[in-house]
Amino acid sequence: MDILRCHSAKDVIDKLFAALNSYRDLLPASRNATILLKPNLNSNMNALTGNTTDLRILSALIQYLKHQGYNHIIIGEGTNSGFYRNKIGVISRLKVDELAKFHGVKVKDLNYSQSCEIEFERGTRVQVAKECVEADLFINLPKLKTHFEVGMSGCLKNLMGCLVGQTNKKKTHDNLAENIIRLNQQVKPHLQIVDGLIAMEGLGPTRGSPVRMDTILIGTDPYLIDLVCAKLAGFDHQNIRHLSLAEKKGLLTPSHFSFVDLLNVDRIRRSFAPPKAGPLATFIHSPKRQKFFLKVRNMKLFNFLASTAWFGHLLFLSGLRQDVFLQEEMLCRELSLEEDACQQCGVCQSVCPLGLNSSRDIGKERHPCIHCLYCYAACPNQAIRFEGELGFFREQLKQYDHIIRKLHR
Repeated sequence: MDILRCHSAKDVIDKLFAALNSYRDLLPASRNATILLKPNLNSNMNALTGNTTDLRILSALIQYLKHQGYNHIIIGEGTNSGFYRNKIGVISRLKVDELAKFHGVKVKDLNYSQSCEIEFERGTRVQVAKECVEADLFINLPKLKTHFEVGMSGCLKNLMGCLVGQTNKKKTHDNLAENIIRLNQQVKPHLQIVDGLIAMEGLGPTRGSPVRMDTILIGTDPYLIDLVCAKLAGFDHQNIRHLSLAEKKGLLTPSHFSFVDLLNVDRIRRSFAPPKAGPLATFIHSPKRQKFFLKVRNMKLFNFLASTAWFGHLLFLSGLRQDVFLQEEMLCRELSLEEDACQQCGVCQSVCPLGLNSSRDIGKERHPCIHCLYCYAACPNQAIRFEGELGFFREQLKQYDHIIRKLHR
């Protein structure tokens, strides 16, 4: 396992390229092999909020694989049930499709994939995307963040996006920790690359606070990496429900704990605020009561109410829903630079997935901007001007604008 310290898009490319050379034995012999990259695209909040997998990592990984001669690369993710139910395209809102187009690779919403069957607790059958089972190389790209139901999201939890559609994702909640483990025992990525550039603490996976860690973890053992992630966040693994269960099942062994105990991460380690939900959400999501409330949640009347704006807003205010499902799309007509406000700090280039420097490249015809708005969100001096319609992105600015800019000062 490797821990990389990366402070910019250039660092991500340089250090990820070097680290991946240590894992070249995992690469398929055939250059026509199918390679699946499975990020965490939990919502339409971009990576700088701590919510989703950073496009800088995806971009660097694609470049590495193409440099090795592979061309059949797919970015695949089965996005959050609520966005799926509301027919909101998270992949396009995060500009993952534009990044894929720029690099000449494919992108697939795994919610609409052909599927194969696996088994959950008590013989429950669920469908997972065939791409996750049949890929010649499957690379898991989770986000390091807290999760109010299980404690933390990492390698193991990220595989929930392999499940096809809302119906199958719902089945995990019959016993979430148990079914996360069962999913990982039957769907096994070859390589794990954890995005800890901007992590999330507090009420994750969506309503927490971003934490700048400038860190990427890479390895093959998801149990070990998640144990290291818990240490980096300052969490006792016993408070991570699926890790506690993995220890009981013997999937976390004494050798795992010995490795982590000897690992010196003092320069990286943080004390994350725990994912403490409100009293109502805590009561409902208790493992003892969750099955009862799942029956209510799955009722047609509740699903109808949940699809309405007023009831959805009520759920958000109560803490029972973390996401805001806005139908208005973002339309960026142009990004421009206010030169008097620009202090040539280089933040725009450090966060850009394509490594562009806004003070040099913005507004140029050759500028291959994908309008991910990383530079716009991170610029500490607000020197980048947006022209167009903010749409859903307005909610990100409402919750995170001042926090993200402060992180990049």
